[in-house]
Amino acid sequence: MDNFDEYVRQGEPNQAEKAKVWKTAIGLQQIDGLKPSDYLIETAKQNIEGDITIEEVKQRIDSYYKIHPSQTNDDRTEEADKVSARIAEMLGEQTFTFSPVEYLNIHRRLFRGIYKFAGKIRDYNITKQEWVLNGETVLYGSAESLKATLEYDFEQEKQFVYKGLSQQETIEHIAQFITYLWQIHVFGEGNTRTTALFLIKYLRTFGFTVNNELFEQYSWYFRNSLVRANYKNHTKGIHATNEFLLLFLGNLLLAEKNTLQNRQMHVQYIEPKNTLNDPVNEINDPVNKKNDPVKVSILQQLQQKSNANYAELAANVGCSVATIKRHIQELKKLGFIERIGSDKTGYWKIV
Repeated sequence: MDNFDEYVRQGEPNQAEKAKVWKTAIGLQQIDGLKPSDYLIETAKQNIEGDITIEEVKQRIDSYYKIHPSQTNDDRTEEADKVSARIAEMLGEQTFTFSPVEYLNIHRRLFRGIYKFAGKIRDYNITKQEWVLNGETVLYGSAESLKATLEYDFEQEKQFVYKGLSQQETIEHIAQFITYLWQIHVFGEGNTRTTALFLIKYLRTFGFTVNNELFEQYSWYFRNSLVRANYKNHTKGIHATNEFLLLFLGNLLLAEKNTLQNRQMHVQYIEPKNTLNDPVNEINDPVNKKNDPVKVSILQQLQQKSNANYAELAANVGCSVATIKRHIQELKKLGFIERIGSDKTGYWKIV
């Protein structure tokens, strides 16, 4: 999110902190493939610089969409703008109560006026095809038992004694709790953004310094790690695992430098072989001046799905759509890929 990096690097402490909050709030929208408007970006900058309050940001966004309503049902920019502002507001609050009510309230505050069911437990069953599961779905909580399951998980966590645990053991147990909480999937939509915000606030109660920017850069990785933690298929040799979530939390809380790549979580992931004619290997060659991990990831994604769009590539590579577009153009200029057909119905050919 280059728009706010200057504030983080050179801004006053208060500006830097606000910029980090906004980067997180906007980055979390990538979980659902959403991108805030330029108007939201400019309004957020005014908040960072202290010209307007977060309440004024929300008011301006509300007024803007009364004048400029979405033209189609597929346009979710308004949702991205409003939810970003609300996340920024809630991250700036020093309040938290560990309870199912708090969890429901976070969802209500985030999606009020956007979803009719904001803050309400869903009354129907759901399935979701997951790229990381090759089109399969996690088995989410049954609508008939959601409230009871939610209350049970909270009660179990509330009674758990963390005293005497090492920092790593504490993180591992929190990871297990968040895994269970997300798997219930209490709401029709917005579960991961709600869970992420709840997790950040919960971690603060342990005294952890949370590197919120990880959610900006790797929000889709966070979601996929929860998917893998809740999926198993013993007939295919696939087991539920928290290993990817723990890699994310290690970076988030302990300043570890774990490599976070969505493709490694795919249930059919195979470590690339080194072949002389492999364009991925060529561009990853340390003596090649074009060596770039983002370009490598893009090529690997295109090898798996040649008609992937920018949003899919951004989600799977773990960066912004703008970054993907820039690297795609560079790959074209370098002669690694070429576009076959139109922008809408064509595909990328690795030359």
